[in-house]
Amino acid sequence: MDEDALLALATRLAEEAGAAINAVRAAGFAVERKSDRSPVTEADRIAEALIVEGLRTVVPEIPVIAEEEIEAGTAPVDPGRCFWLVDPLDGTREFAAGRDNFAVNIGLVADGRAVLGAVALPATGEVFWGRVGHGAWKRDAAGTRAIAARAAPAEGLTVMGSHHYQDDPRMGRFLDGRRVARIVNIGSAEKFCRVAEGSADLYPRFGRTMEWDTAAPHAVLEAAGGRIRLLDGGGPLAYRKPRWENPGFVCEGRPA
Repeated sequence: MDEDALLALATRLAEEAGAAINAVRAAGFAVERKSDRSPVTEADRIAEALIVEGLRTVVPEIPVIAEEEIEAGTAPVDPGRCFWLVDPLDGTREFAAGRDNFAVNIGLVADGRAVLGAVALPATGEVFWGRVGHGAWKRDAAGTRAIAARAAPAEGLTVMGSHHYQDDPRMGRFLDGRRVARIVNIGSAEKFCRVAEGSADLYPRFGRTMEWDTAAPHAVLEAAGGRIRLLDGGGPLAYRKPRWENPGFVCEGRPA
């Protein structure tokens, strides 16, 4: 399959997983705890099973690294140079708390770079997808359209921040000297998508994230003309790192 077909597959599966998550939400669910004390629900497991089966059925030659399989110890140990990174329910804490800021992330990595990805926001019915170097798109109730990150507006930055780290003093230090119009604190990969579509300008991330949290929205953001750089030196955010952990980074819109 070529990359356009792979992107279409990821987008379809993200939407289908989003519908399954909404069905679990409507029916009610219990919240359990994983070994690291982070929450997990039936929606995480159902969505992951749907995505993983779909990817492995259509493109069995591309390994899949998925969050819950990592927790269970069943994910591939060495996925090679090209592989999927899947977070079936990014923002489980938001989902469990009844908030709407949760996402489905399906990204493809090649040679350490996020090259394409799809992000569904089940609660709002939005889906974003993009292929680096070839553009990014969004579908919602108004239809499908191309999206693009924007240059910072003269009136000030709209800054996205994590809901669970909204009192982090590092945010104030990072923004010192910048003209800021407002700060919006929410959970999940939605923050990347708001920068990608040009409704926000900046998202600094100081806390821990995993590669499956970022691969899909990273690809969407870069496809839309934005970028991600590391906080400790400005280099690119790479993939296939030890333990799948990301360092701190900042998402930015289009350069002026």
